[in-house]
Amino acid sequence: MNTPATDPGSGSHPRDAVVTGMGFCLPGEEQPVFTAGDLWDITSRGATCLDHDGIYYGSVNLTDDMFNERLPHIPPFFSAHYTNAHRYGLVSLTEACTDAQLDIHNGDLNHAAILVGRGGIDANINSYLSVLNADPHTTTAAQAMELFVAAEQAITPSDVALVQGALTQTNGPCYTLSCGCASSALQIGHARTMIRDGEADIVAVTGVDVFNINLIQNIQNLLHGAQHTYNTIRTTDMPTLLPSFNTLMRPYDQHATCINHGEGSATLILESRQHATQRGAHPYGQVLNQTTTRDGLANPLASDHTGKELVNAIRRCLRNHDITHIPYIHGASDGNPTVTQFEANAITTLYGPTPHNLLMTSHEGTFGHNGAPAGCISTALTLLMMQQQQICPTTNCQQPATNLPFDPVPGTHTRPLTFHHALTLNYQIGGLKSATHLTNNHPT
Repeated sequence: MNTPATDPGSGSHPRDAVVTGMGFCLPGEEQPVFTAGDLWDITSRGATCLDHDGIYYGSVNLTDDMFNERLPHIPPFFSAHYTNAHRYGLVSLTEACTDAQLDIHNGDLNHAAILVGRGGIDANINSYLSVLNADPHTTTAAQAMELFVAAEQAITPSDVALVQGALTQTNGPCYTLSCGCASSALQIGHARTMIRDGEADIVAVTGVDVFNINLIQNIQNLLHGAQHTYNTIRTTDMPTLLPSFNTLMRPYDQHATCINHGEGSATLILESRQHATQRGAHPYGQVLNQTTTRDGLANPLASDHTGKELVNAIRRCLRNHDITHIPYIHGASDGNPTVTQFEANAITTLYGPTPHNLLMTSHEGTFGHNGAPAGCISTALTLLMMQQQQICPTTNCQQPATNLPFDPVPGTHTRPLTFHHALTLNYQIGGLKSATHLTNNHPT
């Protein structure tokens, strides 16, 4: 899948931030999604990888053999204490490096920046509680050492960056950002800035999250009893329904009423154009800009349905680029009608009240609402669609909601589109809005 981007002409700059590799560890059909080819095969068919066992959830189902095949050199003393977040993050990193033709064991990432996005802490809880509840009087010395190693690797949200830094043996920047479902999108923006300013020539950006299925099931049971009370305190800024997990999520559909969660990891390799050219890498495309805003509301769970700050984020992200030259946007609707509403209002403000040929799709229904990986997934998929000149359908959208100011591409087939610029959008609870501008042309 990694072929040269469209011939750019004369506008390139050596410190452009280009994407040269992508790797994944996401829910799949027969096995997890690992490569760009796997991602395209699933999303181009509008397939959903959500299991249903009382609730819908996207499970990676990574086996020990799959992990060991890709990472055979990690000492068991450490790997025995890895959580699934560690495992998913390491697998997606190695897959991205393979795609970018980078050899971790040959020192190709010794000076790279390692940036990780995390939204949840579910994967850290068991390690934390194991130490908290351990009895010093009955715990043997060997058991204490095991607990210590597990805790040092897993009780902070920076745990994945910790093990990725060790794997790459980098002496470059290595840190984690936690900003919910926009975490890896913001890290892509940071990677672009690092490359532009000469702080790094190569940056690996990983988004990874794991959700506790028992927690989700218990939330579901609690919400059934809480809905009536919620309705009595709900304000106009809050959705009419609390989240539900026992029906299938359908972004942009008339029957969109719920969110399904998922787990997994996605990694992108970003490089300066000069660095990529010198080693013969072929970019998927370029990250032109990334911008973040917030709604500025006092309610920490609310979101402004007008989409005003999403409009501001997009305009700041595009700078002087004409919005009408953006024929495709990768949205971030997760099946929540409130998200669809503020996206629709923002599009109407940006493109005008008359119907426009804009295509806008969401693929959260493929793997589930997986938190931090969303920014890397939307960027990767948008670059693949630009490469193929085909738009993947919105997963699980069969009957588009009325009055949408864009075409969500319902069904299970791709739609042809000639385009070389696109936007991807990501959000965090509390009103954060992120916009990223991508191209497979050099800027003019």
